[in-house]
Amino acid sequence: MKNRKTVLVTGIGGNVGQGILRNTIVYQKKIRIVGVNTELVTAGTHLCDIVYQVPFAYDEAYIPTMRRICREEYVDCIIPSTDYETVYLAKHRRTLPVVATSSCGVNMIFLDKYKTWQKFSAHGIPFAETALPSEYKGMFDSNIVKPREGRGSRDIVYEPKNVKKFPDTFVVQKLYRGTELLTAFYVTKSGSLHSMISFSRELLGGMTVKCMVDQTYDKQLLNIIRQIMKHFTIRGSCNIQSMATVDGRVIPFEINSRISGTNSIRSQFGFTDVGWTIDEYLYNKKPKPAHLTFGSAVRIQLDVIYPDVGLEDIKNKNTKHYIF
Repeated sequence: MKNRKTVLVTGIGGNVGQGILRNTIVYQKKIRIVGVNTELVTAGTHLCDIVYQVPFAYDEAYIPTMRRICREEYVDCIIPSTDYETVYLAKHRRTLPVVATSSCGVNMIFLDKYKTWQKFSAHGIPFAETALPSEYKGMFDSNIVKPREGRGSRDIVYEPKNVKKFPDTFVVQKLYRGTELLTAFYVTKSGSLHSMISFSRELLGGMTVKCMVDQTYDKQLLNIIRQIMKHFTIRGSCNIQSMATVDGRVIPFEINSRISGTNSIRSQFGFTDVGWTIDEYLYNKKPKPAHLTFGSAVRIQLDVIYPDVGLEDIKNKNTKHYIF
């Protein structure tokens, strides 16, 4: 095993993790992939050499479990795919293999939409007006209530009748109308901006289902990225979710300091952030240049079929299967 590089990918049951798995395989098939998830059998199991079930990141058993897996599997690099895991893995990175993420402090700020709004406001960086439910006094013409931490666009309520019924584990944001954008950018280990790409997109259940490479707002977005990099030490892949309003302004409403769910799409248009992560964090070399192209994508659903195999017998990529 020591003669073969091993990457551990977290959250392989989600679309982010599955994209990372596919891009890792495309980058180099010789890389051995260890997948972890809170469930043993997931949509990403068939892409991994070996799979482990782990606790949630905030469980006290999570880090000891990850240390054991990394030791037993000779893991060289960890690529986290969920927001909470970026926080806890970064916090304990000194006792783990290389973790491809920003610092724990930066990850904690971006995990929390209210803290992000506070920090961005203090530095004059554009961000959706945000308040806690307990302090909301009807100051927004239209509003949206969402979980304060993470959650991947789940549990969102548009213009609820009674904002006060929500605890302060939620936030209230001003609801902006326009085109939703997803912008990914990659910052090298030396701190330079390697590349950026934006999609205008449509979502269903919090996941991008249609998108198109969109350079219309790149000038504004590049300025916002430069401001973020000035005040926050970003490393690796990061993404901005924003709204391009009808009057042409770009208003970010969420930041994620991790590889995002469109990584499998944007790699097809030259923004290969999973490959750049492997370049830098696994092989310790400069990331390959970006060669961006134009295009669009529509997501479809496929099934992984295991003939004559029960769910309890699904193990890894070697379990007999086909995709339909």
